[in-house]
Amino acid sequence: MALKSTIFKAALAVADIDHGYYADHALTLARHPSETDERMMIRLVALALNAHKLQDVCNGDGTLAFGAGLSNVDEPDVWLRDFTGETKLWIEVGQPEDKPVIKACGKADEVIVYCFNHAAEIWWRGIENKLTRPQNLQVYRVPTEASQALAALAQRSMQLQATIQENTLTLGDGTHSIDVELLRWK
Repeated sequence: MALKSTIFKAALAVADIDHGYYADHALTLARHPSETDERMMIRLVALALNAHKLQDVCNGDGTLAFGAGLSNVDEPDVWLRDFTGETKLWIEVGQPEDKPVIKACGKADEVIVYCFNHAAEIWWRGIENKLTRPQNLQVYRVPTEASQALAALAQRSMQLQATIQENTLTLGDGTHSIDVELLRWK
C-alpha cells in the first residue's frame, strides 16, 4: 500500500522590504513520503523569496503555488502563472538533472533552482557546464547550516513571518528565527 502525503498548513506573512511587497499567504504543503522537512521548508522559502513577483510580474493577477513536486517530475516545486495560465516562473528545489531544467527553461519565462545540502557543490561542478546556455535560468545555493535549521521550524500547522531585506531572508515562527543568505551560482 502506498504511503500518502502529509499535509502541512502555513500562514506566511511576507514583508519583502527590497521589493515593497507585503502580503499574507495561506498555504497548504503536501509533503511526499520521501521528502524531508528540510526540503519542504526550502520550497516554502523559495515561495517567500519570489512572492513579490505576483505584483511585479503579474500585476497582482496571477497565481503563485506549490506544484506536485516529487509526485510529478514534469511539474515544478513552485510556480507562478499569470491570469492566462502562462507559466512566468518555474522553481526547482534540490539537485535536479540538467535535461528537466533545460526543458523547464523552454516552458517558463524564468527558471530558478534552489540547491541545498552538503552535496550541492559536487552536483554543481558536475552540471554547471550543461546549464550555461539557458539565459532565463538562475541557480542559488542555500547554505547547509540555514537549510538544516529551517527543518526545525516545520510543524503541521505553522504561523511564519518572512522578512526580506538586503537580499537576506529571515524566517521566524515567533520563537525562533533563521537567516537565509543565498549564494548565487548562475
